[in-house]
Amino acid sequence: MQTKDIAIIGAGPAGLIAAERLAEAGHRVTIHERMPTPARKFLLAGRGGLNLTHSEALEGFLPRYGAARDWLEPAIQAFPPQMLRDWADGLGAESFVGSSGRVFPKAMKASPLLRSWLRRLDGLGVKLESGRFWTSWTADGALSFRTGDGETVALTPDATLLALGGASWPRLGSDGGWVSLLAAKGVAITLLRPANGGFAVDWSATLRERFAGAPLKRIVIRFRGEEVAGEVMIDGKGIEGGAVYALSGPLREEIARDGFAEITIDLRPDLDLARLTEKLGKRRKGETLSNHLRKAGLSPAAVAVLRDGAGGRLNEAPAALAAAIKSTPLRLTGLMPIDRAISTAGGIAASEVDDGFMLKRLPGVFVAGEMLDWEAPTGGYLLQGCFATGIAAAAGMEAWLASR
Repeated sequence: MQTKDIAIIGAGPAGLIAAERLAEAGHRVTIHERMPTPARKFLLAGRGGLNLTHSEALEGFLPRYGAARDWLEPAIQAFPPQMLRDWADGLGAESFVGSSGRVFPKAMKASPLLRSWLRRLDGLGVKLESGRFWTSWTADGALSFRTGDGETVALTPDATLLALGGASWPRLGSDGGWVSLLAAKGVAITLLRPANGGFAVDWSATLRERFAGAPLKRIVIRFRGEEVAGEVMIDGKGIEGGAVYALSGPLREEIARDGFAEITIDLRPDLDLARLTEKLGKRRKGETLSNHLRKAGLSPAAVAVLRDGAGGRLNEAPAALAAAIKSTPLRLTGLMPIDRAISTAGGIAASEVDDGFMLKRLPGVFVAGEMLDWEAPTGGYLLQGCFATGIAAAAGMEAWLASR
């Protein structure tokens, strides 16, 4: 294959892994990044422990991508979780499986892996141009960039990969500004919406003032036959956290349709109803209800949520109280803003890309990562999807270049 000039716009995981594959194939690769440094969202996501992927078998892993599974599956099958782990190990970021099945590098942070990765890319001859803001195409089809000093640069690479992310981290560069540029070319784009984000709740003034920032640990959230165990954080305006993020897709759709969604929270999932009723039946004479509930294993924040769910007044009979604890209702009245979400849903419609992740309307322009219309829960599925589509787009680009 002849060496070709490749432009990659966006220095997140999808763009960087595609650059690595294309440089290994012998192409001249330049990454154009609008921010001063690469992979800022990747670094921020790894501050609390970089969750690379998940260890569950593919038969459980693939359904996490919901409606996008059918067209994402070939990419993930070609670069499954074990291959991502092997790649990270090869960079010296040896991985391990946590108690939840999530996969992390032993250093936990993203920065050591990224430093090693950038050294590898530099060794492969990949150029990184920072401070370059992609503004569109010129009249004759060249890529147009604005540099940090205000100059305009026009480039005509042999092929281009767009890996600009979604719209959930505008301060880190992912602001969805590419939507209008592609829409102007006739590319169909599903509205970008928050995914893995929080939901608004009309808390009582007492709960909002006293418990904003408090966690609800070891709970189970149920919604329309689905249930998720984990924890959430009470926010002054609503609820955040992994347990509710995992249901964000169906919750978001119900709110869009009905204006609200109702979940129930099991505040003591470790006890069945009979055992909890028995425990609550042992209340001492004169004991306050708050103290009684504390002895039953409920935190002050959990008691406050229980009261809010009951409209402020609880039925103190053991059976009724146990039933309320096992199924506390909570009405979600809206979504937190997209810039507070971990990721986004929506993006370039699957019908707009071919099997090699090239835009059908723009031959030679490929796309990867969160620009595409897919979503997944936290737990390693997001990064896996970004890496897998980046590699699939690189393979598609190689095949297209070879065919020309």
